[in-house]
Amino acid sequence: MTTPAYAAGSTSIPMIDDTIGADLAFTIERFGDREALVDVPSGRRWTYAEFGRAVEEVALGLLAKGVAKGDRVGIWAVNCPEWVMVQYAAARVGAIMVNINPAYRVHELGFVLRQAGIGVLVASVEHKTSDYRRMVEQVRAECPALRDVVYIGDSTWDGLLGLGERVRPELLAEREAQLSCYDPVNIQYTSGTTGFPKGATLSHHSILNNGYFVGELLGYTETDRVALPVPFYHCFGMVMGNLAVTTHGSCIVIPAPSFDPVATLHAVERERCTSLYGVPTMFIAELNLPDFATYDLSSLRTGIMAGSPCPEEVMKRVMTEMHMSEVAICYGMTETSPVSTQTRADDEVERRTGTVGRVLPHLQVKIVDQAGGATLARGEAGELCTRGYSVMLGYWEEPERSAEAVDADGWMHTGDLAVMDEDGYVRIVGRIKDMIIRGGENVYPREIEEFLYSHPKISDVQVIGVPDEKYGEEVMACVVLRDPAATLSRDELARFCRGRLAHYKIPRHLWILESFPMTVSGKVRKVELRERATTSLLTAARAS
Repeated sequence: MTTPAYAAGSTSIPMIDDTIGADLAFTIERFGDREALVDVPSGRRWTYAEFGRAVEEVALGLLAKGVAKGDRVGIWAVNCPEWVMVQYAAARVGAIMVNINPAYRVHELGFVLRQAGIGVLVASVEHKTSDYRRMVEQVRAECPALRDVVYIGDSTWDGLLGLGERVRPELLAEREAQLSCYDPVNIQYTSGTTGFPKGATLSHHSILNNGYFVGELLGYTETDRVALPVPFYHCFGMVMGNLAVTTHGSCIVIPAPSFDPVATLHAVERERCTSLYGVPTMFIAELNLPDFATYDLSSLRTGIMAGSPCPEEVMKRVMTEMHMSEVAICYGMTETSPVSTQTRADDEVERRTGTVGRVLPHLQVKIVDQAGGATLARGEAGELCTRGYSVMLGYWEEPERSAEAVDADGWMHTGDLAVMDEDGYVRIVGRIKDMIIRGGENVYPREIEEFLYSHPKISDVQVIGVPDEKYGEEVMACVVLRDPAATLSRDELARFCRGRLAHYKIPRHLWILESFPMTVSGKVRKVELRERATTSLLTAARAS
């Protein structure tokens, strides 16, 4: 008799039935004198007691600005202590924090501000080439709900804290008493294969427990110090990172505003970090530093590698040369808060590199036939589905798209092709959707295609992912020009995109075609297009 490709996680450890604010208060009560947050670039650090007071100051400021339960507070900033404070403060006042990718430009920013109905936006002033204040002013007139913008590090941030001094703390306690752990607390935008991004809406219960169980499987205690070079705007940073840390009384260590391999290893060495996170390309960049061997990483024991498939040799080097013998692989998606499966510290190396582990506690996963939806046998490839506390409440104000993703029985259909072995380990073998994973960033072709259609020279466009040694996949735009006699260079296309699309969405390759390969029914054969493009790139690489 065959075993169904279905697995349920352990229920031996109870879930947390508190709000994020209540859980933080519990941690402060137990570990008030221990360090909670360290910002290496500025040298600032907070104990849990101090961090709790800083969060309360921001929460009182939000109340003073009239933020009501269920209001949307946007956060558009690079990694910094204030980002973390806003995360917990928004939860304490019952607001729904909306994460905005700091790589977004005006095209994407305006959409998110409008779609989520953001009333208060907290933003960085600038970072590298990004002038956030200028971009906000460019879209503000088109965003009627946006009534206030606070910039981290300038007088408006001081003003937020100053306003909070006029609010009685009892009002915050009254607000928190009105909250439920099942209330929505976070919206994270995940691009769809058609049109603009969708706002996955997550509850206190879903992200708090997901962070908690990720931390449990990593063996976190109050003695752990976790280096987080991954972005806070993503679940990797704010759930697997921040919430996994604070539910265990561990310490968040911020190496830099955005990923920098030197800053990351410096932070690990200086702060004696026990855990380090990253997508594979981050670990590769760290291992490839000319002076890598000079860093003392002996304090490390664990961490997470996630975001895209991990090469086995890289995993082995991380385990040995970086001392991360207990490093874990996690798999999931924004809509599932995010982690569904995770490897364990005692798994064999082959399973920690060739699979994405087993189902998390209190969750269920199954592999189903794409056509009929029936559960397949173990060893058969089909669509991976997840059910349980982690599944999103839905896409913000998009019930039809929510119903397409989560079926009537509560199963989230991931769109990923997977196989489950006899021991319950899951291996991802492909993607039903055309999503491109570039260095851990999910890139959805349709969004870029919609934008490129506005280029005056382009008649038709298909965006595909092609293999890339550094990022795993890169973005290629396959284009049919309006005028066959015209020309369009990749640099010209990139200039058109800059400032309007996030940098990782800008096509690295451009392929001009007379027409696309089509099916009998008139659909573009993207699989064939991808195969031809890959062959062409390989041929060109050999010739050079």
